[in-house]
Amino acid sequence: MGKNIMIVDDSASLRQVVAIALRGAGYDVIEAQNGQDALSKLDGKKVHLIISDVNMPVMDGITLVKEVKKLPAYKFTPIIMLTTEGADAKKKEGQAAGAKAWIVKPFQPDQMLKAVSTLILP
Repeated sequence: MGKNIMIVDDSASLRQVVAIALRGAGYDVIEAQNGQDALSKLDGKKVHLIISDVNMPVMDGITLVKEVKKLPAYKFTPIIMLTTEGADAKKKEGQAAGAKAWIVKPFQPDQMLKAVSTLILP
């Protein structure tokens, strides 16, 4: 059985780019448009890793990280922030919330896949 990775981004084209790279590396992908959409899709299925944008409508990425950490089934799910946001203050806020890695867009798919393979849960 493959590993499930959830991609959370309000940009459909970005989700597509990330999904193609992940599927090419053998992962299964679940897509969500924002934090709230992501939480509604965390319905008990095993998710090995979440990749989330920071700036999104409805619920932003840092709020999503905090919410995911409150869910017993997903408390230890690693989260990578994939964002145009490079400010140190935002990074610190993300890390404090529990994000494990911070990748700034535009990104190289290889760089993202390396972070994924380092963090993905067994």
